[in-house]
This record gives sequence, C-alpha cells and structure tokens, in this order.
Amino acid sequence: MQSLVAFLKGLGASRLMAMVAVTAALIGFFAFVIMRVTTPQMTTLFTDLTAEDSSSIIKDLERQAIPFEIRNEGAVIMVPKDRVTRLRMKLAEGGLPKGGGVGYEIFDKSDALGTTSFVQNINHLRALEGELSRTIRAIDRIQAARVHLVLPERPLFSREAPEPSASIVVRVRGSLEPQQIRAIRHVVASAVNGLKPQRVSIVDESGRLLADGANTDPENAAGDERRTAFEKRMRNEIEAIVSSVVGQGRARVQLTADFDYNKITQTSDKFDPEGRVLRSSQTREESSASAGDGGQVTVNNELPGNQANNGAATARDQSKKSEETNNYEISRTTKTEVTEAGRVNRISVAVLVDGAYTKNEKGEMVYQDRSKEMLDRIATLVRSAIGFDQKRGDQVEVVNLRFAEAPAVPPVAEPTGLLGMFQFTKDDVMYVIELGVMMLLGLVVLFMVIRPLVKRILAAEIVPALAGGAAPALADGSAEGGSGQALLPAGGAAALIDVAQVQGQVHAQAVHRVGELAERNPNETASIVRQWLTEPVE
Repeated sequence: MQSLVAFLKGLGASRLMAMVAVTAALIGFFAFVIMRVTTPQMTTLFTDLTAEDSSSIIKDLERQAIPFEIRNEGAVIMVPKDRVTRLRMKLAEGGLPKGGGVGYEIFDKSDALGTTSFVQNINHLRALEGELSRTIRAIDRIQAARVHLVLPERPLFSREAPEPSASIVVRVRGSLEPQQIRAIRHVVASAVNGLKPQRVSIVDESGRLLADGANTDPENAAGDERRTAFEKRMRNEIEAIVSSVVGQGRARVQLTADFDYNKITQTSDKFDPEGRVLRSSQTREESSASAGDGGQVTVNNELPGNQANNGAATARDQSKKSEETNNYEISRTTKTEVTEAGRVNRISVAVLVDGAYTKNEKGEMVYQDRSKEMLDRIATLVRSAIGFDQKRGDQVEVVNLRFAEAPAVPPVAEPTGLLGMFQFTKDDVMYVIELGVMMLLGLVVLFMVIRPLVKRILAAEIVPALAGGAAPALADGSAEGGSGQALLPAGGAAALIDVAQVQGQVHAQAVHRVGELAERNPNETASIVRQWLTEPVE
C-alpha cells in the first residue's frame, strides 16, 4: 500500500486527474454498451390507441413494473418482445383496449336511483353507438369507426312513426369491397329496431360517400354486385385456362356481361284438340203409333162390332225418336313463367396473348408470334368456358400482341433444410446490426482513445536533448532544460525514473538531429569534420 501511495503521489495532480477522467469515461461508455445490449427488444403492443385507452394501459403496465415506450403521442405503446403475447391476453381480460367508445359498461357504475329517463335514454344511445363501433372495427381493413344513430320518438296523435337512420364514418386501410359495405349496413340495421339498410349512410375518412342513406332501390346495388361477381369469376376462369397454355402472366382477359334486371311474369294457356276425354253421356228415345183412318169419329166406328173389324183391317202409323248427347273435355295446359332479374343478355370477351420467347444461337431472348392455329384453339376454349351462344350475340376476340413488360419471373423457391431453419425477421436483423455497431464502436474507443491516453499517462516524460550536453542541476535538486522548465522531479519521483533509459533517449535524439543537419548541409558538415581532424589532440 505504501508503494502504491508513493506511486500515486509521484504521478502528480494532473496525471492523477487525467487517469480518473479516463477511468470514469471508460466506465460510462461500457456501462452504456452493456445497458444497450442487455435492454430487451421492444415490439408493438397496440397501435392507433385513443388517449383514454393509452392512459389505462400505461397505468396497468406501471402497476406490473413492466418497461414500455410511448410513440406517436401515445397512439403506439412498445413493450418487450418476449412478453407481448401475455400482456395482450392480460389486458384483454381487463377489457383493454376499449376502442375509444363507450359500450354497455356505461350502466355498470351508474346510479340508477337518481337518474332521469332522459339520461337513461341518452346513455342507452351512447352504449348502442359504442357497441356498433366496436363491431364494425372487427371487420378487416377498418381501423376506426364512429356511429351516429337517430332514433326519433313517435309524436303524440300521429299514425305514422318516423323511421330511424344512421350515419357511419370509417377509417380504412386501402378500400372496402362492395360486399363489405353491404355487410356493414345490414349489421347496423339488424342491431337497431326499425332501421332499414337503405337508411344507413357510410362515409370514409376522405369524405367519399360509400353508401347513400337516401337510396330507395337496393335491388340495383344487388344487381351490380351480382354482375361484378359474375364477371370476376368468368375472368378468373378464362385467365386460368389461357395462362396454362401460354404461361403465367402472359395473358390479359377482359370480360363484359350485359345483364337484364327486368323481372317478367308470363302466363300462357295451351289447348290440345287431339287429347279428348268423355266427361258425360245422355241418351233419349221416344216412340208413338196412330190409326190409318186418321182417327175420324163416325157412327160405324162407334159400333162395338165394327171396332174389332176395323181395327184388324186398317193399318196404323208408328214413329220412333232417339237422341244422344255426349260431353267431352279438351286438354288444356296453363304455364306461368317468372323471369327473375339478372339474366345474361350478352357476353363480350377480349383476350390478349403474348408471344413466345426463344433463345437464338447467341443466347438472346427472341420474340416469336403465335400461330393462327393456336389462337383458334384458345378461342375455342374461351367459348366453351363462357357458354358461348351466337343467338344472343356473344363475341370472343383473341389477339396476339407483344407485351410491353418482360415475362413474369417465376417465384424463387424458399430455402429448405438447414437454411430454412435460420429465417430471421427484420427486427432480428436490425438487432444484430445494432450489436455489431456497438461492438465496433467499443473497439474503436478502446484502441484509438483509451489506449493512447493510458500510455501517455503511465509513460515517463522524455527529456529533450540539449545542445550543450546535460542539463545543469538546480538548487532544489531538479534538472532544467533549455526552456527553463523542470524536466526531472526531485525526491522519490526521480528514483522511479530509469536514468539510463532517459540518457539513451537523449543521445539518440542528439544523433538523430546531427544526422538531419548533415543531410541538409553536406558541405558544411564535411568542413567541420576536416577541422576536427586537423585539430591537435590535447
């Protein structure tokens, strides 16, 4: 300990302060590097948070003593990557995030004893709007949603009740499909009593009207959606067939379908005269007889004896009548046809096919047109795919033209086996790069800053060479150079300096300076050497 204390005293105040500063800087730098390396990798816990949800989540994280970072003015919260899954489940158990809307939990803490019916109705409306907003946000591509409901009360002494309406403002990623817009309207209409889908308006964040609440003909929207779905399905089928022949990405298909949205009801009666069926039959017969004299009344005829003779001798007139009536049923066919809206009146298909690419003798890709026979075969396939009907005016055109862009490059197969095991994400790559930069910076500081400072502090000071030889001793026991500054400390510090090393360095510097003078002034150097040689030796 005494030698250590003596060594520290011998260094002097300036050297000691320099050593303390270098040590503190070194400790601080390596502490920063260690803290940076050992800090857990942060990842996103939630995004697009409202101020209320962000405040509630931060309080919960502070209560659990979990490190976190806040970005984008509290809309994004970052937590350690290894704990993000458990935190999401834990926060979901507590109902966080709520989504910025007030749901039916508004009635959990309300005092129903002193609440008026007006306040209860307002709270019910707020809760219903909040629940609908949460439901809409659950749909894909929707980031935020806000719902406004208008539920008018029926006026007194009124027979007709006003219809409710709703307006929805959504913030989406990209664009919504027509079926998604219809789904939102039907979800809201089904959740509100008496609300019709036609009374729901939807607007996006840019002010673009997605659904008009004043639309009174929903069948037109349904018909357009049916036509769009039909065209898309047929286009995909045709493109799949053609691409399998000419290659992926070398065919473009456009299809247009003309739909008839008129609903027709037709009733027709058809009679078949050959198809007779006996329904009823009626027969009637009549017979009568009369005497030959015509029935004259005479005295002779009235006599008893003459009646028998006359009856045998005269002839009588007889008549017979037969009548038959038959009723037949004629077969009749009644046909009622109802043609629903959405009939296909006409289909037009345009297929653009790229040519073939082959390599020539130099290895270059050369374009080559496809033959007419192949185009005819492709057209035949397209006609079969769409159900071609010449009577309704269908058209199919297949044209071969060279595409402006290059052929599609086949996707690169993903590495399998050992290479497939080392699949790093973007966060992992950035973390490794950050560690490499920190290590490189630490090595640079260690070898370029710390090492020279330590060597300069611990190394002995070089005594400058004097032109006249050794420095004269001062009265206090220290040596002084040409500039009048003390070169060697007195007392115990002088004993620690290697005198022989100092003298050797002084002689080496003197010889080096003499050599430089000789190189710069060779003539004067030669004359001085001759003068030394001619001088007599004492």
